[in-house]
Amino acid sequence: MPTLSDLVTRHTALDSADLDWIHSLVSDWQLLADLSFADLILWIPHQDGEGWVAVAQMRPTTGPTVYHDDVVGMVVAKGERPLIDIAWNEHRICREGDPDWSSGVPVREETIPVRRGLSGRFLGVIQRSTNLSSARTPSRLELTYLQSASDLAQMVAEGRFPFPEEEPILVRSPRVGDGLLRLDRVGRVTYASPNALSAYRRLGLHADLVGGDLGKTTADLCYSDEPINEDLMLVASGRAPRETEVEKGGTVVQLRAIPLIVGGGRIGALVLVRDVTELRRRERELLTKDATIREIHHRVKNNLQTVAALLRLQARRLNNPEGQEALSEAVRRVGSIAIVHEILAQMPEEMVEFDDIADRVIAMTAEVSVAQVLPKRIGSFGVLPAAVATPIAMVLTELLQNAVEHGFSHKSGNVQVLVSRDLDRLEVVVADDGKGLPTDFDLESTASLGLQIVRTLVVGELSGRLAIERRQGGGTEVILSIPVQAG
Repeated sequence: MPTLSDLVTRHTALDSADLDWIHSLVSDWQLLADLSFADLILWIPHQDGEGWVAVAQMRPTTGPTVYHDDVVGMVVAKGERPLIDIAWNEHRICREGDPDWSSGVPVREETIPVRRGLSGRFLGVIQRSTNLSSARTPSRLELTYLQSASDLAQMVAEGRFPFPEEEPILVRSPRVGDGLLRLDRVGRVTYASPNALSAYRRLGLHADLVGGDLGKTTADLCYSDEPINEDLMLVASGRAPRETEVEKGGTVVQLRAIPLIVGGGRIGALVLVRDVTELRRRERELLTKDATIREIHHRVKNNLQTVAALLRLQARRLNNPEGQEALSEAVRRVGSIAIVHEILAQMPEEMVEFDDIADRVIAMTAEVSVAQVLPKRIGSFGVLPAAVATPIAMVLTELLQNAVEHGFSHKSGNVQVLVSRDLDRLEVVVADDGKGLPTDFDLESTASLGLQIVRTLVVGELSGRLAIERRQGGGTEVILSIPVQAG
């Protein structure tokens, strides 16, 4: 299905500023749908001037839907939807007409012109369709919802909603069903939904919210012994379209204010309320868990460095050159693992930018090389899971060490690490211009511990493919192909 931007660009004459306004409206019009108990469809004039194209759709979470199928992308000719034409031509909300029974259920249709700012042009029309099949005498909550929806629709028609200065609405912002307070012009509560009242009860409120000043009530509950949060007073009074959180006794409540400005005057505000205590508790647990994991990685890195130091000390005390070389190789292997844990100790998640690790392994190889070898990386490994990063770091250490130790002896040369990656596979080639492979070389039967480690890690642990070939022009190529998830 094409996106909102695709439809607007392809079928309408709106510019980038118009599109930004439409995006802001659509990102927050769930509020209007829920208050209206109605489906919303946004129609934009087609660029040929002869019809309308549906660019966005929203269903209510507070009532039954009218449209079980998506209508986004539909194009209708002018005249087919008379209420849309009237709202567009007369720049007013249109509510004329009897319920439509064409779909088998009674549907009340209304249309709301969409204006960009107080002095901007009209961009389209919202069709608001209400399923009347379950119509009954409305409760006070429903009457408050509908009146608030009417005020909000008028603000859309006047270009006052969405709020240009408001920060983008977060996915976890309070919704209508979480809890709703309606305030008058001076910030007194005229209506409190049961969920909103319950949230304030958890904060310690024993009196009724209705009739009280919300800002003062909230401040007295949560800030009796400390300075009052300025955002709280702006939000709780309904004077600014902002969000804030209040906390008391372990209960955390999120507030979002929607000022209601109709006909040039502020008539009150809506304040959406959500109890986010459990959500914040889980977030704190995750932060604690992340900190613990990073500390574990830090300690593992320190322990590995201690092991490496002990191995180096032991190597110095040996008189056997073969034993010294074996311990030196062990130091390098332990060091490559320590590098991964050092990076993980700094990361908030078990994912690492592997390029930094690769560069440090390459530099470590150059430092211990007898020959004058200049390893170089070409391409990017990207982000890898820790479970993949550790074995790849060890593999890279072994291959680079083999290249500088057996490929060049005492002469200078070049080693390249060529990396390419697509959505689900990592390809790595370690190529050198050294003396090349022995004529009788066989990867399956090689006695080299380093290559045996590489084969076990690549084929056994990472389920990848490994090949070692003679390079054209001299030297050796080691080719790795490893499945990885997109990072």
